[in-house]
Amino acid sequence: MTLNLRLPNREGARPETTRPTPADPHPHTQRSQNAPPALQEQLVARAATLPGVRVADSLVSVPGARAFHLDAALAVGPPGAFQRGTEFAHVHPAYDGSLHLTLPPEVYQKVLSAQWGEPHPISGTMMVFGPRDDDELETVWQILAISYRYAAGQAPVAPRP
Repeated sequence: MTLNLRLPNREGARPETTRPTPADPHPHTQRSQNAPPALQEQLVARAATLPGVRVADSLVSVPGARAFHLDAALAVGPPGAFQRGTEFAHVHPAYDGSLHLTLPPEVYQKVLSAQWGEPHPISGTMMVFGPRDDDELETVWQILAISYRYAAGQAPVAPRP
């Protein structure tokens, strides 16, 4: 897989999200500007084609979240590349459409700076806002693919020619 990290700034205001705390650990969800279900399905379908990825229930998220688990033989990334077991990312149910995923530190900072996501208030795992259109789907796909590469112990971004 060849990736070039082209991360434009996300357009518009930040979506409304919930803010769990240790005293009130409700789910961290996106409450506005939600991804259309068709785009969510395209993202899940793409992720399912990645080598060694199995789509199944999340080990850390709400019921209905679909997680991306990497085959144990390929899950050679650092411990921080996984949320639990070999789960490196999950998509929240259709009413939400955001993702929580793991990223290498340098990419994590780029996602924050470009306003594509925010840290989970308790775990620090990156929430990437759901894609609102086809262009945003491409950007979110790129971020998810980097999470996959991180979990697989691969360089986050392929060298540019």
